Amino acid sequence: MNRIIALVVVVVVAVLVASSSVFVVDPRHVAVISSSGGSSATLAGPGMHVKLPPPFQTATFIDTRVEAFDAPDADRYTTADKTELLVNPVIRYRIADPLKFFAATKGDPQTLADRLASLSRDALADAFSKVALSAALAQQEAIANDARDALRTAAAPLGIDVIDIELTRVDYPPELADAVYKRMSAAREQMAADERAQGAAEAQQIKDDAQRKQQDAVAQAYAEAQGIKGEGDGKAAAIAAQAYGHDPQFYQFYQSMQALRDSFKPGDVIVVDSSSDFFRFMRGPNGGENTPAPAAPRKH
Repeated sequence: MNRIIALVVVVVVAVLVASSSVFVVDPRHVAVISSSGGSSATLAGPGMHVKLPPPFQTATFIDTRVEAFDAPDADRYTTADKTELLVNPVIRYRIADPLKFFAATKGDPQTLADRLASLSRDALADAFSKVALSAALAQQEAIANDARDALRTAAAPLGIDVIDIELTRVDYPPELADAVYKRMSAAREQMAADERAQGAAEAQQIKDDAQRKQQDAVAQAYAEAQGIKGEGDGKAAAIAAQAYGHDPQFYQFYQSMQALRDSFKPGDVIVVDSSSDFFRFMRGPNGGENTPAPAAPRKH
């Protein structure tokens, strides 16, 4: 009977030792085998492996797939112009070096979460401190990329590869929202006023240019008209001089008639002495002068 009990005990102990010594790693994980003596840990990939039973050796399974870390609460970050914003980041990462990760965290998920939260806060705080409020709202992807690069460098000693950071929320704290919205509205109104002022200035400039071109065109046309008129007056004077040379009496008569026409208008009444020199051509075609008698024919 005692032999049977002893055999059962031996079998049970052997099963327990075997179950704690043999383990299987699936393709989604790797195992870090560490010893209680503090010797260097070793890495076991997918498949069946054997190790010493605890407490001599332990196997810590580490997930090597891409995972996401989402902070439970939004953190406050200050921009370059001293405005606070509430930000929620989602960090996508993978454990690229399981041995470094195990050395830094002993494979504890909570330690990993705490370290990622701390490092991401530092990276985001630095990224937001470089930009003003307007850029923080309009350039969130660029800010996230800047923070990702900084976090990737900081997390490398932990064996973690940071793939990207996505900002799921960038908002104002409740106590600042109203003041910020009023400031944004005032800024937009100022921009609109500046645009209207610029448009009015450009319109006035166009109007002034058009008026100047009009004045230049009128002045040029007037100068051309005066030139043509002067040329016409010169030709008229030449014709008049030529006519005067041909028949001085007729020219005087014509000039007198022109003067009479220009002096009288319909309805005008003028009392003038008929013997006045003004009416001398009314007394005869030669202006009242005696016509010389024709010379008598000479007798031969």
